[in-house]
Order: sequence, then structure tokens, then C-alpha cells
Amino acid sequence: MRDGRSRRVSASVGTPKASLRPIRDEGVGSGGVEPVLAVPLLLVLAGVPAVVLWRVLRGRRELGTSPAELATFETLHTASLAGPPLRAGLTAAGVMKASRHLRALLGSPAIAITSGEELLVYDGAGDHHAGGAFANAAGTLRDGRTHVLGPDTVACERPECPIKYAIVVPLTTDDRVVGSLAAYGDHASAGLVRATGEVARWVDSQLALAELDRSRTLLMEAEVRALRAQISPHFIYNSLTTIASFVRTDPERARELLLDFADFTRYSFRRHGEFTTLAEELRSIDRYLTLERARFGDQLRVSLRIAPEVLPVAVPFLCLQPLVENAVRHGLEGKDGVGRITIIAEDAGAECAISVEDDGVGMDPERLRAILSGDAEERSGTGGVGLANVDERLRQVYGDEYGLVVETARGAGTKISVHLPKYRPGVSV
Repeated sequence: MRDGRSRRVSASVGTPKASLRPIRDEGVGSGGVEPVLAVPLLLVLAGVPAVVLWRVLRGRRELGTSPAELATFETLHTASLAGPPLRAGLTAAGVMKASRHLRALLGSPAIAITSGEELLVYDGAGDHHAGGAFANAAGTLRDGRTHVLGPDTVACERPECPIKYAIVVPLTTDDRVVGSLAAYGDHASAGLVRATGEVARWVDSQLALAELDRSRTLLMEAEVRALRAQISPHFIYNSLTTIASFVRTDPERARELLLDFADFTRYSFRRHGEFTTLAEELRSIDRYLTLERARFGDQLRVSLRIAPEVLPVAVPFLCLQPLVENAVRHGLEGKDGVGRITIIAEDAGAECAISVEDDGVGMDPERLRAILSGDAEERSGTGGVGLANVDERLRQVYGDEYGLVVETARGAGTKISVHLPKYRPGVSV
């Protein structure tokens, strides 16, 4: 458990710098006259030699214009364009979008990319060679080694065709050969062989990131399934028993509660999307509390304070509902007398501040710390899985500074707070 939310402080360190601003001689026309820099008189008085100053200013004008710098920028830019399509994995759609950028990186007339089962794309000149591209990759797919194929294997009968050689290198993920990358052209120099290998290793890194993304998605889905499993027979049995008790005495109330129960379970067991809006999550929580108030009667009192401007904020699915369920089941069920729950969602600049507080029996702080730190034995107890699950999911999505902050003690109730950014790349409904 963290004692509080970490504070991010930004500060500038160092001595003040004199500003350099561009000026133009107002008495001279613009034709052929470059802007000059107004240099503070302090620099001149300090005895800076004119030739040194000229070299500094000349260096500023030439920054990023040398052939090596331009080539580096062009390579990085091309790689950045090829990366996003590959983050979906080794798929036909992804490699088709990335292929022309990979071909530009290699400077080859054509390239081919295969999976372990088929040709995914042939891009460039000599598309009549596409039919034999998968066969050309067979040796590499089999032994995981680079193969250089000569004209006797690759060349065709068309004298104008530039495709005479193929350099085939493996694509690997987790030390498994999952496909191949082949550079086609009119030569197979040692430099091109090395370049093809380096580009293939860069593609491997993008495929590894795709695997991590896929693993993260599967993990989050598994965690959501675990939370759904916590909507246990305990709650379902109590809700249906409560509804049944109103069937004869108040049929209209029983009908309304049954509809609330249906809406609650439909939301909790929905199959699409990792994220939802705060408004949808709070709507499901309201249905849950309606069912629990029908069971507890006047013994359960709920207070909500929600800022309208935070309702559209995207949040992980089922990230708040378990906190409210925990407050009811493990905060109030063991308490004598009236139990109170307060839910607050406020605007906090770039973030949304949310808290769920109850005045129930509380929890031993050491046990809570063990639950949130991953103690399997403690998690298996009441409430452990839900809190730990939500805490882990929030940290996975937003970072460690966005985990749960819990304040509790035996007999003192529990307050769970969380700050969520209003916008985060990759988080949308």
C-alpha cells in the first residue's frame, strides 16, 4: 500500500541565460540578406573573439544539414513510419502497410515478407517473382539461418528485370522463427546482407512489442473475468431473494428491482471493450446500490457527489464497481446500526479525483498491505482479489503513480482514493 499519491514537481535548475532573438536590419531589403542574432552586449564586453562567435553562429545555421545528419534523420523517420503497422503482429495487413518503408530502409528494388505458412507481401519491382518468394524462404524458415540465393535460383528470363539475387533472413519472436524477410535485387554485397539482417532484427523488436501488447490485453481480460467471478452467488442469491420478497407485497417494486438486476448483470458480463465511461460505471454502481438498499433498507445510506464534467472520462471497465462492492460487503455487513457510503468524483485539472468511503469495520493496515503487495494467501480472503485486481489494472494502464490509495484501520472505516488522467494515449471507449 502506498502512503499517498506521489507528487510530480517540475523545476528548472541552472543560471539564467541571456536570450538570443532574431532581428533584421530594417534599412536593407530582404533579398539575399539573412537574419542575424542580437547578441547581448555582455558577451562582447566579456572579450569573446569574433572568430569564435562567428563559428558558433555558423554552427547554429548548419545544424542538421550535413549529409550524415540528414541520412540519420531520414532513416529514423522511415523506421517510425514502418513501426506502427508491425505492432499488430506479423499479419498480412500490417506488413503490407510497412513493406514500402522497409524497402526504403534497405534501398532494394523489392522485398518479400512471409509468415511460417505463407507469403504475406511482395513489394517492389518484378512482381512476377512473387509466386516463388515463399519457396525461396523455405530454407530460412526451416533452419533459421540467413540464405543468399543467386541467379540460378532467383533470376528470370526477362533481361530488363532487376531481380537476380535474394537475401533471405529469419524473423524471430521468443527465439522461434515466425517468418522471413527477403531483399531482392541485382547484387548481394556483404553490406546489403548486414543491412537486411539489421532491418530484420528491428522488425523482430516490433513483433516482440506486439506480443507484449497481446499479452497485456489477455491479462486484462483474465483480470476482468476474475472480477466477474466475484459477482458471486452471494450477491446473486441475496438479490433474487430480496426481489422474491417483494413479489406479493409490492409487485411493482419487485419488477423495478428485477430490471435493475438485469441491467447490472448485463453491464458486468458484457463482452466488448477494455474501457468504459465514468458515467456508465457509475450507472452500474447505482443499480448495484439500489439492489443492496432494497436488502438492507434504512441500514444502508449512500451519498454521491459527482462533477458533471468528469462523466465522459474513459476509465478501465469494472475499475470502481469492485471498490463499492467491497465497501458494502466487507465494510458494512459486519457493522451494527446504520452504514454510510460516500462516493465522490471531482474535477482535478488534467485528472479526475475519485474516492469511495465507508464508515464500516475497517481493516488491519498490515493485512491490506499484504493484499496489495501480492500475498496470495491474503488475497484469497474476503475482498482481497477485488482490491488487488483493480490496483494492478490501474497501474498497468496509467503507471505506478495511479494505483489505489487506501486509508483504513480496524473500527475506523475505509477510504479508497484514485486519480485518473482525463486523457491517456490508448485509453478510449
